[in-house]
Amino acid sequence: MEFKNPLFFLLLIVLIPYIIWYVLRFKKSLPSLKVPDTSKYMQAPKTFRLYLLHVPFMLRLALITLVVCILARPQSKHSWSDTDVEGIDIMLAVDVSTSMLAQDFKPNRVEALKEIAQQFVEKRPNDNIGLTMFAGEAYTQCPLTTDHAVLLNLYNSADCNMAARGIIDDGTAIGDGIMNAILRLKESEAKSKVIILLTDGVNNSGNISPLTASEIAKKYGIRIYTIGIGKNGMAPYPLPTGGTAMLPVEIDEQTMTKISNETGGRYFRAQKNSELEEVYKDIDKMERTKFNVKQFSRRSELFEPFAIAAMIVLLLEIILRCFVLKRLP
Repeated sequence: MEFKNPLFFLLLIVLIPYIIWYVLRFKKSLPSLKVPDTSKYMQAPKTFRLYLLHVPFMLRLALITLVVCILARPQSKHSWSDTDVEGIDIMLAVDVSTSMLAQDFKPNRVEALKEIAQQFVEKRPNDNIGLTMFAGEAYTQCPLTTDHAVLLNLYNSADCNMAARGIIDDGTAIGDGIMNAILRLKESEAKSKVIILLTDGVNNSGNISPLTASEIAKKYGIRIYTIGIGKNGMAPYPLPTGGTAMLPVEIDEQTMTKISNETGGRYFRAQKNSELEEVYKDIDKMERTKFNVKQFSRRSELFEPFAIAAMIVLLLEIILRCFVLKRLP
């Protein structure tokens, strides 16, 4: 804590003459009575008011000191920190096609992924993490950032029914999703650059093939971890008219494996919530790299505790003078 106007502390000098005045005034105000012997009065009991006689004066001194502190404007300090921390740059590339609404995960694939991805992000506070979403076309939901609160808010607020409602083209453009993530990572100076690709289908749309995109990722030193999500066989899918229908699960595991092997990553398969969580735990063990972080905090006014203390001291003095130590004229 520091004070914006420390010169106000010079006002405390007035306490010295005030104390001298009080002592001289107190001595003059003492009643006097001449008696031949005072020994009998030495054993007279003392009331609690005698012990409190100088307390109002002490409270007045404390009140003046607190008021001066308030005038000096106590503030928190500006603070800078310049530290090296461990982290990597990660882009999450998430399939949001209509098939991701399948309910073989609880409550469905999209919502299950949101919950587990949030846990993954929260465990990596020092990483730059961004989010790409794709169906028949790809777009960036959040660029690389260390502000994970913003990232998670954007992820949770993302409308994953856009493809189902026809706002964006439906389909599975895996290559476009990878390429969108590459564009966010290619200028990164981090030692480790990673794309975590999650899909439940086969590439059937887009402008670039997944293998071509993986070759470009390899050129920029980007590793791709691919995750195939969905149970083998059939999965329940909600119908617009209500109810569900059983649809086949088709994942191009061969292509997903090639993508990962080409870039030095790894392919995972998740068929339920717990397996998806384990996949993210495995990825969490990846290499970390150092980067520099600068943090700055702004000043804030800290006069409130002094003001509250001054009010309490003033009330105590008033109570003592007017009720406990009240004098008759």
